Formats: sequence, C-alpha cells, structure tokens
Amino acid sequence: MQLTRSAGVLLHPTSLPSGKLDRDAYRFVDWLEAAGQSWWQVLPLGPSDEFGSPYRSPSAFAASSQLLAEPDARVTAREVEHFVARHPFWTGGWAQFAGEGALADQVRFEREWGALRDYAAERGVRLIGDLPIYVADVGADLEGWPELFAHGEVAGAPPDALSATGQRWGNPLYDWPVHRATGFRWWRERFRRTFELVDLCRIDHFRGFVSYWAIPARHSTAKRGHWRPGPGAELFRAVEHELGDLPLIAEDLGHITPPVRRLRDELGLPGMVVLLWAFRRRGSNPHVLENHRANSVAYTSTHDTDTAVGWFTGLRPRERAATGLDPGEPHWGLIELAYGSRAALAIVPAQDVLGLGSEARMNRPGRSEGNWRWQLEGGALTPALARRLLELAQQHGRVRG
Repeated sequence: MQLTRSAGVLLHPTSLPSGKLDRDAYRFVDWLEAAGQSWWQVLPLGPSDEFGSPYRSPSAFAASSQLLAEPDARVTAREVEHFVARHPFWTGGWAQFAGEGALADQVRFEREWGALRDYAAERGVRLIGDLPIYVADVGADLEGWPELFAHGEVAGAPPDALSATGQRWGNPLYDWPVHRATGFRWWRERFRRTFELVDLCRIDHFRGFVSYWAIPARHSTAKRGHWRPGPGAELFRAVEHELGDLPLIAEDLGHITPPVRRLRDELGLPGMVVLLWAFRRRGSNPHVLENHRANSVAYTSTHDTDTAVGWFTGLRPRERAATGLDPGEPHWGLIELAYGSRAALAIVPAQDVLGLGSEARMNRPGRSEGNWRWQLEGGALTPALARRLLELAQQHGRVRG
C-alpha cells in the first residue's frame, strides 16, 4: 500500500476526557480538522484485560463496551439478529463467552462508532486501527477454536532496549500448520472485521509473521525463549485473495532481520520509524532522518515509549545538546522533524502535541500494572495548538487538498 503525504494524531478513545465515544470524541475530530490532520490513530478497539491493556483482549473480533457513550441505549431483537447474520463467524462464540447482552453491546458499538467515523470522514479525517498479533490466554478465541493454538509455549519478545529480560506476554501461540490447513479462515475473518471498523490498520509485532519468540510456559521471563518460523507471505496472500489490497502498516520495530524487511517490502507495506531513536547511532539506523523511506510512517514517540519530553528529560546534558533540539520545546523539534521527513505519513501522540512528560506515558513494556491510564484534560488541545500543527502541516505539504 502506498500512503499519501499527510499527518495524524495518536489518541486512544480511553484517553479522551470521558474515555467514551461521546461529545469529547466529536470535539477531538473537530480539533483534528482545524489542525489540518488527515488521520486519527487509535489502539486496539477490543475489550481490554484486567490491567486495561487492549493488546490482550478476550476477543479478536468484538469491540469494547467500555467505550460506549450510551451503554443502556435500546437494542431490538431484530437488530441483534441482523448483526449476527452479518457476522456469523464469531458472534456465537462471543455471546457464549461474554454472556447476556454481549451482542446488544456490539450493536451499540456499531451505531456509535459508525456515526463517529462518518462524522470524521465528512471532515477529511480517517481512522487508523491497531491489530494485535495475539489473543488473550483466556477468551472467546481460545475457547471457540482451541485447535488453532499451540500448547506448552507462550508469546513474548526477546530482551532488547525496551526490556533487559524481554517481554513475557503470556498469550497463546498459533498452530500455524492448522491455520494453513483451513486456508487461514480465522485470519481472513479477523481482517474482514478489522476493515469494517477502520480505514488503515497498524499490524502489531509484524516480525512475528516471519519468526516469533516462543517461551516455555513454565518460565517467568522471556530470556530463555527461542525463535520459531511464522507463516510469512502465505497468510497475507490468502487474506489478500479474498479481501483485495490490504491497507496495513507493518509495526517493524524491535529485533528486525533482513527476512522481516523482505516480507514487508514484498507485501508493499509501509513500516515505522520512531524519532526518539534517531539520535542513538547513525549509519544504517532506520530511524535517522536521512534513512527514512517514503513509504513509511514517522512517529515522534509511540504508546510503548516514553513521551518526547520524558525522553529528552532523561538524557544526559551532552546527549541533549547532541540532538540539536530546543531544550525549551524538544517535542516541537521532534514534531517538525517528523513533518519534514520523507516518510509519507507523520503521526504524533497527543502527549507530544501537549509537551507532557513521563507521567503521561501510556505503557511501559514488561510491566502489567500502572499502564493504559492516561487521559486528556478537557480543553487541553487548544485552538492555538491546532494552528501551530496546521502551519507545520502546510509548510511540509501534509495538508489534504
């Protein structure tokens, strides 16, 4: 997929002042329009786990009822029947797992999300979703299709710059030969559902489709895992054959090898660069500005990193000076670098627009508690901030025509 030159803001709906798809969501869309933004990026929309993580959802298909502005809105039996008729693959299993009222909540979500999406589209704002590679260890997917999952090992990531002991996510791993034997039906249906809800989607942990880190279930950290081969292009071709061109962004961060880059490029998917990492080493570092590819997405920071200001504050004085950023506004320096990048799409988390520190960080990888809690203060995204972003977007050719 080839992206057009544009810009957007990352803000999960739970981070809206109300945390709901209510008037705050519509006000945010209005602010995005005023700021010349073409995209609103969110995190996964499924129900979160007990720690609030949307990346460990009990359903790969259902949307979160916690986002509903009107959770008690009337839903008729006919509406539920119509929804089930359009989603026969997964609704039965979700109803069995989640209980009475679960499908009515999906109807409510479809109403609210559809109305918000239409409102955004009328203002030139499209939606970027996020697809976790894995499902929860307790949920409707594992209960409904146990044959699709392997046993004895769990998912995670090896030790890296984000975590010295790696990340033990604990999600079940896929039995890829079984998926292949079904023609990747579960994945075809999962992507179909995803593209009902968003215009473009970041696919999390893309490298796991080439090879993935398998951790013995009895181990408490990810240090002693090992690599196993993933399905590669075969999965995506099967989905593509049924659904057509796949509007995806490959999250190609972390331990990226040449085979991962080859798969990304073979599929024609844009990858990601993060400007917090552009000052570490030069050479082949893909995050350095001069190494950015046109078919990519440039982020100032992500939901898994510190904020721009938090990162800058944590640098040693010599390191801060070496960045060349204005110590008074390092976040705006990074935003301008992102907008000036040759990367087609520039995404800035709302925390970086606001210049917030580490207290506003969304997630700390490797920790289960204390994440996913940050919320925007009402009125924080001011008209002045919108004008400043708009001016940058105009200056760097990122405003829609």
